[in-house]
Amino acid sequence: MEKIMQKLSDNILDKLSMDFLRNQVLKNAYGNDDTFIAKLDPRVLLVWYVFFALVPWFVDQVPFLLGAFLLVAATTVMARVAGLVLLLFVVGVFSQTGYLFLVSLLFGGNSETILPLLILTLKVATVSLASVTVFSGLDPDRLSNGLMWFGCPERLSFSISYAYRMLPMLMEEFQNVLLSYRLRGNAPDSSTFIGKIRYLIYQIKVIIHAFYPLMLNTAKRSRTTVEALEIKGYRNAAVSPEVKKLKLSSLKVGYDDLLFVAVSFLWMALTMLAASMIG
Repeated sequence: MEKIMQKLSDNILDKLSMDFLRNQVLKNAYGNDDTFIAKLDPRVLLVWYVFFALVPWFVDQVPFLLGAFLLVAATTVMARVAGLVLLLFVVGVFSQTGYLFLVSLLFGGNSETILPLLILTLKVATVSLASVTVFSGLDPDRLSNGLMWFGCPERLSFSISYAYRMLPMLMEEFQNVLLSYRLRGNAPDSSTFIGKIRYLIYQIKVIIHAFYPLMLNTAKRSRTTVEALEIKGYRNAAVSPEVKKLKLSSLKVGYDDLLFVAVSFLWMALTMLAASMIG
């Protein structure tokens, strides 16, 4: 039993490295281009996201919320979301719900509080999974074009796209800062289980200390990028109707988009019917 626990701790703690975290983040942002969700028109995805981001907050019927959650869970699987993102989702949503349930019990609650907490959990989980599905299936250019088609200001849509493009640079700079700290520091021995715990705490401290130089170095590199954009005529392109028309010419609603909308509409119609029959 001790050997099994030791092996399990080794597998878990060894994966908590910067390379693993970087690969998971970049995979979620750039590694899902070949999925069914990624091939859909960004306008369809954005409208679909607005529905599942707003409607659940105004509905308290469990069958409807459960149906919406099952649908967005299926789309999350189709989008091949990175495992780290799903882990953070599970820990964040359900730990918060469990915390509220324990607090309600301490202040005189009973088993009747389970239903309101279940409704809250389904709402938060549905909205969160819809966000994960859409933004893991859209690359920066398609997301920017979709927002621009809906009348979003060019600078705002570009800022969102630029934030996506800054992600690899940010991760690379973060790793360089961490390596510089490790070269100047003395990491604790990680050969034992206690040593691995200490090494994990050491890594967390290094990450905290690396925050300021990370922001400073990234700001310097961002200025270089902005200057390059200015030289290429970004400001003129941002207000040019010809450039906007050319960028949006690639947006087309196809058979897969109509199928996706039809299946989603049919499923939600069935959940509404079930909710009305039960209610």
